[in-house]
Amino acid sequence: MKVQCHREGLLAAVQLAAAAVPARDVKPVLANLKMIVEEDRCILLATDLELGLRLEVRGVQAATPGEALLPAARLQAILREATEETVEIEADSQTCLVRGASNEFEMGGEDPGEFPDVPGFTEEKPYQVAAGALREMIRRTLFAAAVENPRYALTGVLWELEGKLVRLVATDGRRLALAEGAGEGKEEHDTKGQAHVVPTKAMQLLERNLQDPDESVQISLRPNEALFKTARATLYSRLVEGRFPPYREVFPKKTAVHIPLVVGPFYTAVRQAAVMTDTESKKVTFTFSKKKLTLQARGGKTGRSKVEMPIDYEGKNIEVAFDPKYVSDMLRVLDPAAALTVDVIDSSAAAVFRQGDSYSYIVMPLS
Repeated sequence: MKVQCHREGLLAAVQLAAAAVPARDVKPVLANLKMIVEEDRCILLATDLELGLRLEVRGVQAATPGEALLPAARLQAILREATEETVEIEADSQTCLVRGASNEFEMGGEDPGEFPDVPGFTEEKPYQVAAGALREMIRRTLFAAAVENPRYALTGVLWELEGKLVRLVATDGRRLALAEGAGEGKEEHDTKGQAHVVPTKAMQLLERNLQDPDESVQISLRPNEALFKTARATLYSRLVEGRFPPYREVFPKKTAVHIPLVVGPFYTAVRQAAVMTDTESKKVTFTFSKKKLTLQARGGKTGRSKVEMPIDYEGKNIEVAFDPKYVSDMLRVLDPAAALTVDVIDSSAAAVFRQGDSYSYIVMPLS
């Protein structure tokens, strides 16, 4: 195999594909990227056996078609440090050479036949979503998924397809984010009665692949796996095992007080109040009163903070305490100029932040 590549374009592709390389030494061959060079295209494959990526590399000129394994970490380092506009890669099962105009790097090679296959996208009539809308939905939900949890289903994002509606839901047990968007598909794509939970790592990699907001993302949800296809990439992922919690039951059934807010000023106030929290007291008290929101925090050793901001509210005083990180995480992914409402019942009930009809975020209060 021999190919000439635009260095920066190849580096970007290698960095993206390397996100699918396992962080731990699961199997030595998986530390590589598999490069497949054909006469008219070049494909990079990466997998950790649970997640796989097939990525088209653009800006290449194929001299000799073939296949080779390239050490992912070492190749990234070479491409970062090189200064040439183009590099040449020549490899077989014994040796891998990366050449520039004034340098040459030689690495050991491995048999590309030992590399596991990464499934391709075979759905003939897939469900489709606009990339820009999907990326926004992922940003608004993924942060709420659990990082580590014995309940494995919480370490991913639930996908639901209902006709022309796509719904993503994530929760860690203390908060829940739900985003909806428009899609296009047939009845056979509906997921009613099924739970497709895509792992956090796969969702992160999918978001990184959604660079063109106008392109269409093709989606195939299967009993134990999910596949996503863009113009230049196919992402494969095993689904998270376990039962996703009945999230609809989390939404308060009582009538709540609806308080309008603006994202930017509210985010600033939350951050200011949170300055005086500490590791023992990660709590900010929110007091909603007539025309005013007061945020207060007190740390055992740090001191106290009090921040006030005007709000359009005429009702009775309501006081509720939250972990400021949970509120800030949500505000960080919203447009600062956007309108936001918070539905509050009392100090012991979950609060619901809403932006329009397509986004809801629930936070459990602190005692």
